[in-house]
Amino acid sequence: MSKLFEPFISEMQQEAGATRRILERVPNDKLDWRPHEKSMPLGQLARHVASIPAEMTELFEPDTVDVSKIEPTRSAKSADELVPLLDQSVETGTKILTGMTDEQATGMWKLTAGDQTVMEMPRIAVFRSFVLNHWYHHRAQLGVYLRLLDIPVPSVYGPTADENPLAEMIEGAMADA
Repeated sequence: MSKLFEPFISEMQQEAGATRRILERVPNDKLDWRPHEKSMPLGQLARHVASIPAEMTELFEPDTVDVSKIEPTRSAKSADELVPLLDQSVETGTKILTGMTDEQATGMWKLTAGDQTVMEMPRIAVFRSFVLNHWYHHRAQLGVYLRLLDIPVPSVYGPTADENPLAEMIEGAMADA
């Protein structure tokens, strides 16, 4: 196992909790809703967020991937599928990473379009940008969708206008005193 991926595995597993809190709030009756005609529907975005750890990690198992072979994420059929999909996705992503060596982690990975190279970078950098950063970006988008639908946005890194876990803890401690 690559020691280089250990902190990323921990981060992915830690971030799964915040992602789960967002996905738990996706309303089943709004999966086709989109904030703009150019935006992904809520069900597609939520399914993408749930599946990124596995789907994106699977993409960089081989040394080269042709962009034409990447299929778009389909929409969720039900909001109930999202959290189990996330759990399976994190498990799959973790399994793939634990099976890689340091040589694979630092080895070059290439995205092509036919015979043309679109980008080439070390696999570990691909994981940071294409998996983790990509995941956080779309999770934040999902939070905006929730806000626009007037669904309370859960705390991710700190309080939101709807949820402040620290204030709730302080209030609870003061009530117990």
